[in-house]
This record gives sequence, structure tokens and C-alpha cells, in this order.
Amino acid sequence: MKNLLTALAVTALVISCSKKEATSISGKTDSTKIIDSINAARTKINDSIKSKNRFKDFSGSHKITHNSIKGSGTISFEKIDGERDHYNVSGQLKSGKNSLEIKGFMAVISEKHMNFTGTISQSISENGNGKPDLRKGTKTFMSKDGGKTYRLQDMVNGSGFVDYIDIHF
Repeated sequence: MKNLLTALAVTALVISCSKKEATSISGKTDSTKIIDSINAARTKINDSIKSKNRFKDFSGSHKITHNSIKGSGTISFEKIDGERDHYNVSGQLKSGKNSLEIKGFMAVISEKHMNFTGTISQSISENGNGKPDLRKGTKTFMSKDGGKTYRLQDMVNGSGFVDYIDIHF
């Protein structure tokens, strides 16, 4: 039995190491076609990986709250096709003369952090007599409860008061 296994191993080694006859010039395949087909296959695989979320899928409508506005509003997360963990977001919260509106782009960057780029507009009658306050640019929302609630980290508004703007999932 030992001799049989040794003979099979030697035969397999000889066959794998033997040179194959070179094909004639007319029988050669174009190397650029081979490379292009390999690149196309790699691109397809990479695109399928890129489109899958690394983190939880936040698509849909969720609750948004503000500590100075009674009740809650809604914020909508719409997944951007072909992008990983990126969403277009828009939402609002209104109660009497107080209002909050959020519109922009959200990128989930970790289990606890989301980066929002866009505009957060609020009008609070107790802060600056209802004067509109705009926050533009990139802001971070962070979760301390395992992803159930994300709070805006740029908490001080234009009037110098602290706002707690939370997104609940």
C-alpha cells in the first residue's frame, strides 16, 4: 500500500512538472482579452461586496426628537444604490411655533457613529425668539445604547443653548 501511494505521488509530480507543448503563433490567445475578462470578473465581485452594508440597514422611516420641542417627528433614511452604508436623509419635527428640519446625507462609519453632511434648521421660540438657526456641514451622531438612539454631538446651537437632537431606531 505504501509503495502504491508513493508511485501515485511521483506520477502526479512528474505530470504536473512536465512541459506542455507550446502552441503555435496562430493558436495563441490574446493576453489583453484574458486580462480584460479577469478585470471584469474582479469588478463584478468588488461591486457586489461594495453594495452590501457592513453595518445594520437603517433604510426606512424613524423617529426624531428634540429636547425643546414636544412630541416627535419622522426622519427618512433612503439607501443610495451601489453605496455601502450611505443614505439620503430628510425629516422634520414641528410643535406649535417650534420646528426642526434635517436634510442631507448620512454615512454610517461604525457601530456607534454616523456622519451627517447637510443642513439642520431649527426655530425654537424660547431660544432667540424663534430666530432660525442653521447648522451646515458635517456633523456626527453617536450612539451610547447599542444603536437604538443616535444623538447629534454638535449640541450647542447658534443662541448658545444645548440641544439634544436624537434619532431613534
